[in-house]
Amino acid sequence: MAPPSAAAPPSSGGFTAGRFILQVINGRWLMQSGSFMIMANAGATYLFGVYSKEIKSTLGYDQSTLNTLGSVKDLGANVGVLSGLLAEVTPPWFVLTVGAAMNFGGYFMVWLAVTKKIPRPADWQMYVYICAGANSQNFANTGSLVPCVKNFPENRGRLIGLMKGYVGLSGAIFTQLYLAIYGDDAKSMILFIGWLPAAVSLVFAPVMRIMKPSTHKNEVKVLWYYLIAAVVTAFVIMGVIIAQKCVHFSHSEYVASATVVCLLVSAPFFIGLRQEIATWQSRKKEYLESESESGSTPSSIVIQDPPKRDPESEMADDERKNTSNNTPWYKDIFKKPERGEDYTILQALLSVDMLIIFVSTFCALGCSLTAIDNLGQIGESLGYPSHTVSTFVSLVSIFNFFGRVFSGFVSEKLVLEWKVPRTLMMTFSLLLPCVGDLIVAFPFKGSVYAATLIIGFSFGIQLTILFIILSELFGLKYYSTIFNCGQLAGPIGSYTLNVKTVGRLYDREALRQLADRGMTRSMVRELTCIGTECYRVSFLILACVNFFGALASLVLVMRTRKYYKSDIYKKFRHEMEAIDTKKEVKMVDHSQTQS
Repeated sequence: MAPPSAAAPPSSGGFTAGRFILQVINGRWLMQSGSFMIMANAGATYLFGVYSKEIKSTLGYDQSTLNTLGSVKDLGANVGVLSGLLAEVTPPWFVLTVGAAMNFGGYFMVWLAVTKKIPRPADWQMYVYICAGANSQNFANTGSLVPCVKNFPENRGRLIGLMKGYVGLSGAIFTQLYLAIYGDDAKSMILFIGWLPAAVSLVFAPVMRIMKPSTHKNEVKVLWYYLIAAVVTAFVIMGVIIAQKCVHFSHSEYVASATVVCLLVSAPFFIGLRQEIATWQSRKKEYLESESESGSTPSSIVIQDPPKRDPESEMADDERKNTSNNTPWYKDIFKKPERGEDYTILQALLSVDMLIIFVSTFCALGCSLTAIDNLGQIGESLGYPSHTVSTFVSLVSIFNFFGRVFSGFVSEKLVLEWKVPRTLMMTFSLLLPCVGDLIVAFPFKGSVYAATLIIGFSFGIQLTILFIILSELFGLKYYSTIFNCGQLAGPIGSYTLNVKTVGRLYDREALRQLADRGMTRSMVRELTCIGTECYRVSFLILACVNFFGALASLVLVMRTRKYYKSDIYKKFRHEMEAIDTKKEVKMVDHSQTQS
């Protein structure tokens, strides 16, 4: 780039409003704030409990068919292999664009079916529609989370906790927005979760990109600001939900509360802009100090080139690369690197650590997804009013959020300061929901609220800690594919526990109640079970499965304890220091350059 003209004003130094706007657009903090917005709209799958009753009654499904639909939804939401592989060869904006198209297409077709604007689709067609819509969540996750983790590798725990926290909070955010826009219309909710996430992904897709990691002195402080903003948002939404339960809200009051929620969700943009302004002012101050010390105007910025490497060392590197390329792919599968180094996809998938993670995740996510998908029917069976179902979903979202940020920030502190294995947090996240399962199995007055809080909080920890552990044990090179493969156990567990266990036991109890009343299945449109027996056996089984998963995760704790006692971020710290050295910038006086 040509140096600025010598006639330029000494005080400008090229620090114009246009250049500041370019800095903001190309900076890390706008990208990070945009990723929070994408994630805050990427949790539509957690709203299934709100509109599942409409699907069941409109299309005449029994509970087993509805649970199958829920499991297919979970399958789509957790099978992200396609988005992971696509992210390996395409930029993040393309991944987000594909996800936006799938999100709108899938949920729009579900909405058309439920509103009877198209003929009643076959069951398999509904499975395809909801699977496609739910699968778009993986594209949003991959397209926004992976770039952020690679751009901030030293703070991945806090960052993943925040980003997944916004996903957990999205259910409550959606509920407030749709009440303000559509009122209490569950069918309109399906259309809403079809167009809004797609629109948000398309708006922020252009700023999502992978940058070279770099050290920032205020990085941790800014993440704490983000956390404070997110926690305030969660508490305000929880207060609004409580108020809506105690007092009848008019439509204008719903609009006002939704406006406040939108402003709070937008807070990360102001935090990021503040950081960009601080960076701009710091650069300008350094420029002016250099100008005053030299006595003349620095008219160009010279970026030092990295020192040239010895040709012999370059040839040696080329030989190593050629040797590596000539090695058959199957010979390195069982020659795994040290924990924390970059595993290949097959090395990671065929490792013992991944097997243990798979078993624990099968138990953890399988039980949690099953419980969340059945919240509507649990409330109905215990005699809760229908309008409280959305309250359950909102509470799950909020405490899901608290679980996610808790696992990110607390586990990071435990690892860095006390060298506690992060895998121990996974054990905790499996033991805690056993209490929630037992509360559902043996209910008391208001018990569903308590169970909702416990299960939502536990689920938040489970999913976030899984993403962090996979990045730490298997490296970041193929992270987009590895983490999408790692969460496959969730939908498998959901199908096994939700459809094959909970759904069948519910239908069996409902048929028994029909028989007691002298009725048959053909006499009713849908099977409905009422009473404490509907879910007792099912949730006793879920409690046992969670406990077994906790025992399995303890094996991983023992295997990784030595790794977590080391400096797990040393590699990335050295890489960033090397990059910062190569990027060192000197302000050079124009007259000295000429001489």
